[in-house]
Amino acid sequence: MKQKLLLPAILLCAGMPAWAQQSRSVTGQVLDAVTGEGLPGVTVLVKNTTVGASTDPDGRFLLSVPDGSEASLTVSSIGYLTQTITLGSQTDLKIRLAPDRKALDEVVVIGYGQVKKSDVTGAIVSVKEADLKKVPVANVMESLQGRLPGVDIVSAGGQAGAPVNITVRGNRSINASNGPLFVVDGVQYNSIQDINPNDIASMEVLKDAASTAIYGARGANGVIIVSTKKGAAGKTRVTLNSYYGITDRVYYPEVNNAAEFVAQKREANRTSGRWATVADDPKIFTAAELEAIANGTSTNWADLLFRDGVQQEHQIGLSGGSEKTKFYLSGDYYNEQGLFRKDDLNRYSFRANLDQALNDKVSIGLQNQLTYYNQNTRRDPTNQANKINPLGTPYDADGNIVNYPNNQAFINPLVDELPDNYTNNTRTTRTFSTAYISYQILPSLNLRSNLGLTLSNGRTGIYQGQYTLDRNGQVSQSSYGTQFDTNWSWENILNYNKTFGNHSLTATGVTSLLTFNTENSNAQGRNQLLAYQEFFALANANQQVGINSGYTDSKLISFTGRVQYGFKGKYLLTLTGREDLSSKLARGNKGSFFPSAAVAWRIIDEDFMKDLTSVTDLKLRASYGRAGNYDVPAYSSQSLLSRIPYAFGETAAAGYTFANRIGNPELGWEISLTKNVGLDFGFLDNRVTGSVDVYDTKTSDLLLNRFLPLSSGVSFITQNIGQTRNRGVEVGLNARVVEREDFTWNVGLTWFKNKEEILELGTGTNDITNGLFIGSPVRVFYDYEKIGIWQTDEADAAKAFGQKPGQIKVKDLDGDGRITAANDRRVLGSAVPKWSGSLSSDLSYKGFDLSFQVFARIGQMINYEYAEVFDPQGIENSSRQNYWTPENPSNDYPRPDAALSKSTLRNGLFGTTLGYRDGSFVKLRGVTLGYNLPASWLEKVAISSARVYVQGKNLVTLSEIDNYDPERGGAITTPIPRVVSAGINLGF
Repeated sequence: MKQKLLLPAILLCAGMPAWAQQSRSVTGQVLDAVTGEGLPGVTVLVKNTTVGASTDPDGRFLLSVPDGSEASLTVSSIGYLTQTITLGSQTDLKIRLAPDRKALDEVVVIGYGQVKKSDVTGAIVSVKEADLKKVPVANVMESLQGRLPGVDIVSAGGQAGAPVNITVRGNRSINASNGPLFVVDGVQYNSIQDINPNDIASMEVLKDAASTAIYGARGANGVIIVSTKKGAAGKTRVTLNSYYGITDRVYYPEVNNAAEFVAQKREANRTSGRWATVADDPKIFTAAELEAIANGTSTNWADLLFRDGVQQEHQIGLSGGSEKTKFYLSGDYYNEQGLFRKDDLNRYSFRANLDQALNDKVSIGLQNQLTYYNQNTRRDPTNQANKINPLGTPYDADGNIVNYPNNQAFINPLVDELPDNYTNNTRTTRTFSTAYISYQILPSLNLRSNLGLTLSNGRTGIYQGQYTLDRNGQVSQSSYGTQFDTNWSWENILNYNKTFGNHSLTATGVTSLLTFNTENSNAQGRNQLLAYQEFFALANANQQVGINSGYTDSKLISFTGRVQYGFKGKYLLTLTGREDLSSKLARGNKGSFFPSAAVAWRIIDEDFMKDLTSVTDLKLRASYGRAGNYDVPAYSSQSLLSRIPYAFGETAAAGYTFANRIGNPELGWEISLTKNVGLDFGFLDNRVTGSVDVYDTKTSDLLLNRFLPLSSGVSFITQNIGQTRNRGVEVGLNARVVEREDFTWNVGLTWFKNKEEILELGTGTNDITNGLFIGSPVRVFYDYEKIGIWQTDEADAAKAFGQKPGQIKVKDLDGDGRITAANDRRVLGSAVPKWSGSLSSDLSYKGFDLSFQVFARIGQMINYEYAEVFDPQGIENSSRQNYWTPENPSNDYPRPDAALSKSTLRNGLFGTTLGYRDGSFVKLRGVTLGYNLPASWLEKVAISSARVYVQGKNLVTLSEIDNYDPERGGAITTPIPRVVSAGINLGF
């Protein structure tokens, strides 16, 4: 394969002098016929000569052909059908290469190697560079939301730099981690948000046990492999990518205004008999509130807090090299200003990839990533803003913030914005460096050694003044925390690849050592007298000064073997075995063996398929494997000591007791067994392609916290108890609807359904205290079932249950005439969707391109926080609700009652039932309109490619909940913003 790639380059160098005279220049761009994206590295040769060129990263080329000749060009690239073009008098070409769907030679990266797509035996989804750029984001995983069957990606919030939550094929564990493993350039890495999306060349998602088994325990929850860009021989190429966007809160529910607040408070006091007419207002409102009512004062506190934010990113990349030395360099700046003041992120990242061939057998390389974060985090103020009296005003006559508006009990939610009053600043420097040496021992035998180092140095400083939301009048508090992480990895990979007639064999052996080391410290003090010193001079704090520090260390040693066998290219077998040993687990249980097997049958290559011309690809896959999980806190197998205050008489002394968690000397592996059956297909010359996977994963010996009785003196122990099961179906489809020279249209569709359930718990029955129920998913809502509000004509029936009209009516599940916690609560729903899916469309017409993505998450329940912002007494503000009154016999919300506290409503009168909602939604995730400037324009300014675009993200969300984005999961803090941006991509 390498010889085939080198030959055109050698011929090009040899042939250029011969055509140096009496020639004319020909320019052009080679595009993917499906996506319309420029194709780099395509060989363009003048037919029957040695003259040619290779396309740059944007697919553009320049070559010379003799004047007056009737030359033809041969255009070829791996994975695409070779095309011959008669040049004639043309001097500027646009060439569209169709993927070689029949050959399926596209290379897919797998664990410690790569295979042709046609030879894949496991459940793997491959993502191209073009797909990663559809939605410019800080975290590359956001751009893939809904596009990967079986991978659930949701935003964790709307604050600057907010992470995303990722699960692959559901939650297997209850207490242990369910997040996937990230592998960057062959080395395991935890911080995917550090990787600039513009630096990524491709990404593969490994889902079934057969695919992930080679990573053993670390890959139990799926593996996401990231390959960053590398240099290519030829002139140095420069790319510039820049965008600037404005964010706003498109979906955020509002609480009562002043008139609505007054009406609810009057109704609450009417219920209790204290108010009858407006003449009774002085009984329930203060003089300042009466004045505000008379003046028409109505403060929307949330509007004072929110602002339009900013998202911007600017990146430059350089790549090039010679036949032996190749390099890729990039620098990136990302800035986000959140929807609140004092919520912002600055990220600076630098990457340097270098590959050097020392000779024909030995090559070395370095990949270095340096990322620096400077982030300010705002304590979310909306909780305070949503309950503070709207009759108050935030400022005095001089325009100064009033700490307690109108002498109310609630502190002003704007106080954190005062200078030198609140700071929460985190600065993190993370270095990810990998080095490799590769030795081609024989043509079929290669040895590679990878050494990886991740250094992370973080500092968090927090200062909270006396009058801040957190301190609320108490003395100021400061804290200064540091954390230093050192992670080493050393892996040696031996690969053997040989073809014997109809037989192909690839054997891989791996030894792996991973180390994880964390040091942390924290200092804290109160009553920092000089506010401008914030958290920097803690020795000046004169109350409760304390220092704590910690250290953890763990290791994982692994040995892996894998054999891939193929017969006639259509009968495929993969066998994998891995032994992992983790220092986190108990003596005698540290090691476990994880085998897997996968088979595939390329049905399309059988003789009986030759007459079915409409079917152009068909492959059946099946796999079975065993995976493990050890992701619990270090030292969980040991009992640790914790210091407590003690004294001998009047003399203070140090005392020690067991920590809350007692060690388990028998702690072992959590084990998952997965079966997977898949079908890959293509129709109509692969104009329609797709795959379907069905899987079943059973996880046993869960790493589960068992809570112990208080008499034990400790809180819990981590044990191997319980079982879960995940079953699902995944479908991915792609259709090349239109393929013409100037117009292409590609449509993609994904759909996946996962049924998650707990099969067994350590108690042998449901664990109601911790919300765990056999037969249900891990995250469920267990409560009474609200069926309405008691009406006036139901007074006698309500009385039988100890209630009255206007109060919440719940279902008597056991029909005994009483409502009890033991018999009348049930699982109402789950946070896990019944199914998720997406629809994407990509159109290109001449220089224009238009794409959009629609994402759906259907069937999950949320506990809507806004619904519980309801004070029956009318002291705090409330959400806007259709509450019951004798004149308005609603079934939505109970009657306000000044004699009824919030805690009584919630805990005694079923107020917890008010928040449960159907959280299904369909979202227009992103829309992009772009334009590629004509090459004839760009040649005049020495630019090879230029694209400008505008884009919208989170534009429209459809759900049953008004003015809210259910992707947030029920919380109303830090809403997910809408983003409208404009950008440019330049190539030189």
